[in-house]
Amino acid sequence: MTKQEIIEATNRFLVEEFEVDAAKIVPEAPLKETLGLDSLDYVDLVVIIESNFGFKVVAEDFIHIQTFQQFYDYCYTKVAQKASA
Repeated sequence: MTKQEIIEATNRFLVEEFEVDAAKIVPEAPLKETLGLDSLDYVDLVVIIESNFGFKVVAEDFIHIQTFQQFYDYCYTKVAQKASA
């Protein structure tokens, strides 16, 4: 997957699952505040990521993600690592 494909897929499932306005999902926006995530929502987000992209989310990696751009970069790196393995 290209980075653009990951961004598009990610935005699509975030809008569907978290019922957020797509216009609010911009690279520099804060992920947690924009999506209104609580601890249970994070669990849902992890499940969605794992099922859509086929990699295991490591909690230690994910806690440092603040913006959508960091989220996209994380997903892209993990998908690329999986593809090269």
